[in-house]
Amino acid sequence: MKRAGLLLVIAVAPLATVAAYLLGGDADDGADAKRPAAGRPYGKDKTAAEIEADDKLIAELPPGLAAPAKKDLAHKLVASAENSTLDWRGQYGYIEDIDDGHGYTAGIIGFCTGTHDLLSLVERYTKDHPDNGLARYLPALREVDGSDSHEGLDPGFTKAWQAEAAEPDFRAAQDDVRDRVYFDPAVRLAKLDGLGTLGQFIYYDAMVLHGPGTGPRGFYGLREATLKEADTPSQGGEEKAYLDIFLDIRRKAMKQEKAHRDTTRVDTAQRQFLYDGNLGLRTPLTWKVYGETFKVP
Repeated sequence: MKRAGLLLVIAVAPLATVAAYLLGGDADDGADAKRPAAGRPYGKDKTAAEIEADDKLIAELPPGLAAPAKKDLAHKLVASAENSTLDWRGQYGYIEDIDDGHGYTAGIIGFCTGTHDLLSLVERYTKDHPDNGLARYLPALREVDGSDSHEGLDPGFTKAWQAEAAEPDFRAAQDDVRDRVYFDPAVRLAKLDGLGTLGQFIYYDAMVLHGPGTGPRGFYGLREATLKEADTPSQGGEEKAYLDIFLDIRRKAMKQEKAHRDTTRVDTAQRQFLYDGNLGLRTPLTWKVYGETFKVP
């Protein structure tokens, strides 16, 4: 859940010509959909017409990980790695400092006081709910943003977070930021890269853990490194091979950070699904994280 660097909300993925889209193993996703061909990497230089064309293409594709049941499964998979539970809805009030250099980690997606997304969440929430219990901490949150400091937050911030998490509107605000900053961009880019439901989840989980940064350990940096070694399916590459290389590169990045050196979320979960040929992320699923076994019927 820790993010490497500050958030960079970036327009994702290109559109070029459309080729046949065959989501590997996704029988429930439909075999007659469209797959985008190769194009530019993600970037801010997309024209309005290109964005509109991307939107149209995405609308024509199967829902994949965005289907309600698959999205719920994705959150369970992430929660198993982040909080050792499948009860992702029970994590809105979670908050602790896991000593990873990003300050407090909190909520359903691991918003961090040191990586801007927690500050952004509280700022947006306060605009609509100015009297909320976290508003008084905004000056301190701005000061510690980008660091691991607790200055101005202790001793009351953790209790204030937990109390606010009981409010439906704050839980909805967490959902909104999770989807807008992490889930939706990851799934969108995966679809434009020609990836099926498993690939979309692999992108999403990487976005959650590494953050949407362009550095060597940020999500977009990991994707760029992968593109140097393999073509995406939309570029004519083989889906399993591409994802295998992406996971290799991601695993190396995780090993470089003390808090992420346990790579079982890759080794005995995502890689297992990939080697099983479950590109549609079909249930039932059984996987292990940190040696603990999880099952979804």
